[in-house]
Amino acid sequence: MMIAAIALLLFCQLIGEALNRGLGVPLPGPVLGMFLLFAWLKLRPRERVELKAVTTWLIGHFAVLFVPATMGLVDEGPALARDGIAILVACGVATLLTLAVTALVFHWAAARDGGTA
Repeated sequence: MMIAAIALLLFCQLIGEALNRGLGVPLPGPVLGMFLLFAWLKLRPRERVELKAVTTWLIGHFAVLFVPATMGLVDEGPALARDGIAILVACGVATLLTLAVTALVFHWAAARDGGTA
C-alpha cells in the first residue's frame, strides 16, 4: 500500500511538471501536482489513510530532503558574498508576506465557517 501512495504522489508531481512544461501552464509543476492530488482525494477519499502513512514518514524525514539544497549553497559563496544582504531582505519580506496572507486566509476561513478568529 505504501508503494501505491508514493507512486500517487510522484504521478501527480509528474503530471504537474508535464502541464507546466508541455502546455506552458504558468504555475510550478509541484503546485499543479498538489492541485491534482487534491482533486484525486476529493474523488477517492478512501486513499487518505495510505497517504497519511506516507506523508507522516516524509515529514519525519523532511530535514534530510534539504541537505542537497543546503550543500548547493557551498558552491555559491561568491554570489552570497556579493548579494547576501539582498537575499536575506528578500527572504525576510517573503516570510512576512506569507505570514500575513496565511493569517488573512485563516481569518476568512474561520469567519466563513462561523467560528471566531
